[in-house]
Amino acid sequence: MGSAEGTLTPAARWDITTPARAGRLPGVSLAGFRDRTTSPLDLPVIPYPAVTLAIDLGNGLIVDSARDRQQGGSVVFGLSPGAVRARGQNIDALQIRLSPVIAHTVLGASLEPGEEIISLDALWGRGGTQLLEQLRAAASWDERFAIAEAALARRYETGRAVDPEVSYAWRQMVLGQGRIRIEPLAAEVGWSRKRLWARFRSQIGLSPKRAAQLIRFDHAAHRLAAGHSPGSVAAESGYADQSHLHRDVLTFTGVTPTAVSAAPWLAVDDVAWTAREPVEGTKKTSRNVSP
Repeated sequence: MGSAEGTLTPAARWDITTPARAGRLPGVSLAGFRDRTTSPLDLPVIPYPAVTLAIDLGNGLIVDSARDRQQGGSVVFGLSPGAVRARGQNIDALQIRLSPVIAHTVLGASLEPGEEIISLDALWGRGGTQLLEQLRAAASWDERFAIAEAALARRYETGRAVDPEVSYAWRQMVLGQGRIRIEPLAAEVGWSRKRLWARFRSQIGLSPKRAAQLIRFDHAAHRLAAGHSPGSVAAESGYADQSHLHRDVLTFTGVTPTAVSAAPWLAVDDVAWTAREPVEGTKKTSRNVSP
């Protein structure tokens, strides 16, 4: 006799909890994820133009990287993690997305290109362990969000900020949805192309060209997930043609645009990461994203 979870299609897999009020730091988003099932999880991670902290509150999360590296516990995802998979069972986790401009200051370092994942303890040491203990002892998601935001704010206040020119360049890339030329951008900030390239790469973790490609890919991936055809997505996202989109998607994910359009990883974005007006209380909702 099959389990009820084996026929779980209309029921939601995740309880997703989000802060109701705007956070203390711009460029920071938080969401709590609790698995409502006991079935194994195996999700390919879709790259996103932010550094992501996945704080494991229940000892159930395992992350496999493209380079046959496995990491359990609380993990930091780089900007372009490649073919990374999140696995586990009975997942209970706090996920934090950081603009790379904020991440450099908060984390104290940028992940090198090709460094898909790193443990939070490797970056924060005892501070990471203490944060995890506080989060696990918290009585509610509201309390967890407050603890996490306070920890991020403390590190932000004492951390080293990126150069204003680098911050400006990133902001222009985001505003232009990745469709921007690097040479005019360098001229705007009064730097040579070579200097912008070097400082941006050291502080953001990707070259300016690769960062712009990632931002453009993210826009395209969400349009695909919203049901738009690859042809129309390619045209509106600034790709030369559908084949160009196909190559970019394959480079970032290892799968086709059709596969990305149905990716469970993206299915929660309109719940966990959509822009929200601050309201009283904590918003909680559920969504079926079973792989």
